Amino acid sequence: MSKPYVWHDDYWLLLMQLYLRRPVGIKPMYSRPMVELCLELHIPPAALFARMCSIANIDTPRMERLWSNYGSNPRRLSRVVGLLRAMSGFNSSGSFYDGVETNETFERDFRPVADGETVTPVMLILILDLYFRLTPITMVADTPEVVELARTIGLHAADVADIMDVFQHCDPYLNRTDIVFSPLLLPCQRIWQRFGNSSCEALASYASQLREYFS
Repeated sequence: MSKPYVWHDDYWLLLMQLYLRRPVGIKPMYSRPMVELCLELHIPPAALFARMCSIANIDTPRMERLWSNYGSNPRRLSRVVGLLRAMSGFNSSGSFYDGVETNETFERDFRPVADGETVTPVMLILILDLYFRLTPITMVADTPEVVELARTIGLHAADVADIMDVFQHCDPYLNRTDIVFSPLLLPCQRIWQRFGNSSCEALASYASQLREYFS
């Protein structure tokens, strides 16, 4: 069940500015600019993506007015968006969000798992997806798939291999009894609880979308 979110009409302007960014059109749901706007507005990517589709389809009188006012005048739109972002309290707990309770959900996936860490849950999800494509003997730093994923998400291949080793301690089918000392054990356990028992196809589909964030 999706979490409720608050939508303000002003958000259409920020979303249209992103739509008009070259290449003009609907942006992938998990592209970095889309996710950054989602984090700014505290609105899940799927919900914001659906709103962007409304902009593209011009399916309401409101969208028609939006295109009439700004579709051929991106500079005017940029000025208005600049004023909007300059409002006191925008993207904070100030007046712009008066009466709105911020309850972070998806946002945590794009932030480090702990202070001092660079690894995020999104990275762990991509690593888990690869985990299910390899065998334990190939979960090493010189495996081409490990090297490629590490390059994609900005980690060292050895770090990705180490995280796969932590996932092995989460995997009930391997039944590893040796003790692992890693600050990533708890974050990996949480990701395993979320995705370890779901279908590999569903995880692969989600991971494929998440890769857009790192492209």
